[in-house]
Amino acid sequence: MPYDLNSLTPSFIKQLSLQELENLCYDIRKQIIDVMSVNGGHLASNLGSIEQTIAIHYVFDSPNDPILFDIGHQAYTHKIITNRGSKFKTVRKNEGLCGFTDPKESIHDIFHGGHAGACLSQSLGIAKSRDLQNQQNHIISILGDAAFTCGLTYEALNNIPKNLQRFCVILNDNEMAISKNVGAITQILSRMLNNPTSNKIYDDIKKALEKIPGCGAFLTKHGHNIKESLKNLVSPAPFFEQFGLSYIGPIDGHDIKKMIDTFREVKNAKTTCVIHMMTQKGRGMKTALSNPTAYHGVIPFDKLTGKFHPKKTKNQTFPKIFGKQILEMAKEDQSIVAVTPAMPKGSCIEEFMEAYPSRCIDVGIAEGHSITYAAGIAKDGNQKVVCVIYSTFLQRALDNVFHDVCLQEIPLVMAIDRGGIAGGDGASLNGIYDIGFLNAMPNMIIAQPRNGNVLKEIMQSVFAWKKPTAIRYPNITTSENNLPSRKRSPGCAEILSYGKDIALIALGVMCEVAQDVKMKLEAYGINITIIDPVFVKPLDETLFSSIFATHKLIFTLEEHVLSSGFGSIINSFVLQNNFQSCHVVNLGIPDDFVPHGSRNSLLDKLDLNAEKIADCILEKVHTLEILENPLQV
Repeated sequence: MPYDLNSLTPSFIKQLSLQELENLCYDIRKQIIDVMSVNGGHLASNLGSIEQTIAIHYVFDSPNDPILFDIGHQAYTHKIITNRGSKFKTVRKNEGLCGFTDPKESIHDIFHGGHAGACLSQSLGIAKSRDLQNQQNHIISILGDAAFTCGLTYEALNNIPKNLQRFCVILNDNEMAISKNVGAITQILSRMLNNPTSNKIYDDIKKALEKIPGCGAFLTKHGHNIKESLKNLVSPAPFFEQFGLSYIGPIDGHDIKKMIDTFREVKNAKTTCVIHMMTQKGRGMKTALSNPTAYHGVIPFDKLTGKFHPKKTKNQTFPKIFGKQILEMAKEDQSIVAVTPAMPKGSCIEEFMEAYPSRCIDVGIAEGHSITYAAGIAKDGNQKVVCVIYSTFLQRALDNVFHDVCLQEIPLVMAIDRGGIAGGDGASLNGIYDIGFLNAMPNMIIAQPRNGNVLKEIMQSVFAWKKPTAIRYPNITTSENNLPSRKRSPGCAEILSYGKDIALIALGVMCEVAQDVKMKLEAYGINITIIDPVFVKPLDETLFSSIFATHKLIFTLEEHVLSSGFGSIINSFVLQNNFQSCHVVNLGIPDDFVPHGSRNSLLDKLDLNAEKIADCILEKVHTLEILENPLQV
């Protein structure tokens, strides 16, 4: 039966033959590679889940049977076969499809899925609502093996009700999250037919049996029975059965017929099942299959060779500068330790991990644990510890920061990566909320460098402060040079340029925008003062008191929500110190979720580009009659 990738629906694919389904998998795989080679995005995980997704839709009836993904970044096939194929070329682009599942986009997307670990709890909640309404539909919960490094998954397992029916958990086991999974639990998530632990035990037993006089050879010959018994000990089945789940598998996650047959049996079963699927991350693309970590989230690449296109600038990103700097510091100081919750590649500390594996620890997708664990290492003061974590994931560890770090007065350094607009990743990954909750913490220092040099200077100074410290920075390129570094002290701001009457306090990388604003305003005869606060907390009270006493119009500029960001901190400072003669205007992100798109286009929409900021300043100058010689605006 002919089909069009632009107009596929779940009801249509149910009419296809097995051979046609396999052809469809090939075509979808090709389409994903084609689009990702241009747009960038989540590649390897989607290439590995195509057959599985099609088999699920073939047997179950979305959206009546809700299909939930634990992290919706693996839902590209799901989008294509739920009548979004015509828009798939727009994925992660301005006004285009979201890179994750998104209920605003389709009734087939149940939750916005940008963070790992939530799926099973969500699914159980939907099942409870269904049962309260006496409905008979099925609920399908798709978990990656990485979900089992999340504590929330175990909280959900602990609350699976007895006699739960029409509920299916699919474990998509590709043995990887973004980086290689870590932790003891990963040892029970794969079918260990050649488990190294059981094999070692078997080899030890074999050697021991061979030494027994007379019967050693006979016992060794039949030793495979011992080996099979040992393998049963490490089977995943007993683990899941303790939670009331019937274990099925492992099943080849690329065998459509086998999966369809299994799903049909499960659909008619009266028990709650977990189906263990073995898939290959990056399947169908040689370079992605051989290096799934590098091809998890990709930039544009040559789809024939798989090679990434060269970057337009030679400047390094903030994370790369951080990774290089922390490695150099660790070489000189053996007391430096780094901890990350499953982000060694994204946060650029893989080289540190390779060089000093005992001092660079990946704890898996366990953000709260990463903070508290790092605090434990730093407790006695003998180790200098940095926890490297994305801003959006730090939100999941708020209590750990409060109770286990700040309350204990432990000098843990938090390197907060992705502090700012997340670009194509969109609303769930934007790091634009952390200043609000970090500023509320007593004993906390918050720093934000404007460029690579200041980042390195803060890093070289931070351990001397001996206080809980957050260094937040975005994932964008920045400048750096070989000028001598200077020590930084908490609460010391910098004046980058001097002007009269009007001051622009720009946080972090917005200092670069501020310099562009200054140039535009000079055409109108306006020379503004630009201040880089460097520290959100503590404020440089001496410097800001001087600025507010001598400037009539103050603007704050930040890539953070205004409701709880740096501007609100400045507003509080002005009120507390009774600076009545100055007028303060806050420029930043409104109290709303920012969608996906390129960073520059999003800043344009938020009126945070140099031209719109200059226009805003001109309008205020004209309205408030700030200058002695009124402008003709």
